[in-house]
Amino acid sequence: MSRNVQATIVIAAALLLQVTVANRLPLPGSVSPDLVLLAVVALALVNGSMTGLVTGFFAGLTTDIVPPADHTIGRYAFVYCLIGYICGLAADEMERSPVLPFLAVAAGAFAGSVLYAMVGMMLGDPRTRWPVVSHLLPIQVLYDVIASPFVVWVVLRLTRRAEHERGPGGLDALPGFYRAR
Repeated sequence: MSRNVQATIVIAAALLLQVTVANRLPLPGSVSPDLVLLAVVALALVNGSMTGLVTGFFAGLTTDIVPPADHTIGRYAFVYCLIGYICGLAADEMERSPVLPFLAVAAGAFAGSVLYAMVGMMLGDPRTRWPVVSHLLPIQVLYDVIASPFVVWVVLRLTRRAEHERGPGGLDALPGFYRAR
């Protein structure tokens, strides 16, 4: 299975779970974890910056047009594209520390939420006023960090399975600590 097909399946599953399950959870703060952002970050950390950029753009564009989209088209595409690229730059550093992937996912979730709010403020979205954002942003990031191990684990399992199918002699092509076991 190619990386493009694999990324498409991961993003489609994350988007489907976001719309049907995560957005309907009765969580405090009236926010939910952003599963699509977490999937983009995980794919970028596994496959690099170019995959993160392209995956982020298409995942964001899809998120922009899937109901209940009630914002300017292109906001998520812009945010996910940048976050995917930046997190993909850290892909080479994943071997150095077992904690670094989870810190990168947490930083990506925080940066994605902040960037989305900033773009909304620049576009004049009334839901992104500072009092609202400053109250909801910590809750949003907390939910993303709590959901991140599950999303990252699924992405890594799928990636590892695809690499084993493709790899010569059963060798694992993924670096160090970031392999799903």
